[in-house]
Amino acid sequence: MTYVSINTLQRAGEAAAPEVRGAVRRSAADDKAMLKAAADLTRDLNLPRATIYWADLIGSVLVGYGAMAAAFFAGSTALTLAAGLVAILALYRAGSFIHEVTHLKQRAVPGFRTGWNALVGIPLLVPSFLYEGVHNQHHAKRYYGTLDDPEYLPLALMKPWTLPLFLVAAALAPVGMLIRFAVLAPLSLLSSRLRRIIVARYSGLQINPQFRRPQPEGGFRRQWAVQEAAASAWAITLLALVISGAVPLRAFLIFLGVHSGVMLLNQVRTLAAHLWENDGEPMSVTAQFLDSVNVPPPATLPVLWAPVGLRYHALHHLLPGLPYHALGEAHRRLSAALDPDSVYHRSSHSGLSRLAGQLAASSWQQATRG
Repeated sequence: MTYVSINTLQRAGEAAAPEVRGAVRRSAADDKAMLKAAADLTRDLNLPRATIYWADLIGSVLVGYGAMAAAFFAGSTALTLAAGLVAILALYRAGSFIHEVTHLKQRAVPGFRTGWNALVGIPLLVPSFLYEGVHNQHHAKRYYGTLDDPEYLPLALMKPWTLPLFLVAAALAPVGMLIRFAVLAPLSLLSSRLRRIIVARYSGLQINPQFRRPQPEGGFRRQWAVQEAAASAWAITLLALVISGAVPLRAFLIFLGVHSGVMLLNQVRTLAAHLWENDGEPMSVTAQFLDSVNVPPPATLPVLWAPVGLRYHALHHLLPGLPYHALGEAHRRLSAALDPDSVYHRSSHSGLSRLAGQLAASSWQQATRG
């Protein structure tokens, strides 16, 4: 049967080098039984529940900005750090809704895209146009794991120094966002050449440095223009307030620190979203699933580092249209219904430390080979 053949290949590659494991996964034909079960068992879960979306977002925003304000006025370093940590976790959860914004149909949760951008995207200088159109390409069957995938690098096949650089780049992202929106965006209005560069290279939340965005078109072009103008106005205003002394430098640095923490935490989560062992060749849907990661219960920490359904990233690649609040129930149904030897269970991992350790070991293995 399909389950047996794929699992046999998978087990054969588990102890091998990461490029061999990647080739083994890529050779897996689509498991039609699993794909059919995933569609059939979750058909009633596809409707997003607006009350959950809004309550979760607003609650996360209130806690996040409230904790940031507490950090501004804290009387000790310990209290500042504690409040800052709460702000990072809460705003990271709020920011993670950019993933849902990208997948939601326009009328599924009315006003949510606008609300998210007003509450999170613009204040944190990550408006949704940076992700919309980029993330969708990551889900395209013909692009996933290839050179045309903006969100994929074969990190397990790259040198060890790649991983710390990957994290440092995220930590410095808030400064880059300020430069992008406060300086480069206004200047690009004066130069069509600079504008083309900004759109192609500096307008996407991507990890593939070779990816180039096309110029936006149609209704999305208007959304992009409004969001970019708002983010630029906010970035310029913020810097002006700091330079004039209206916003204390300490408060600005705390804001940057919290923002940096949010971006760094998201980058750490990204390291655990996939196994990163594909070498650029096209993959079947099942192979893409096997290269992706679920971290289901009983693990508890993913509630913090993989919120808003991100702990079920492999399942999300099977069912990208399923709302985040339904992923847990979908996982339970599939886990119970599918054979114990099903490919589905092979996407489940125990936690972040083991995944990060495996990735680091694979990267180090490449270094020892010269």
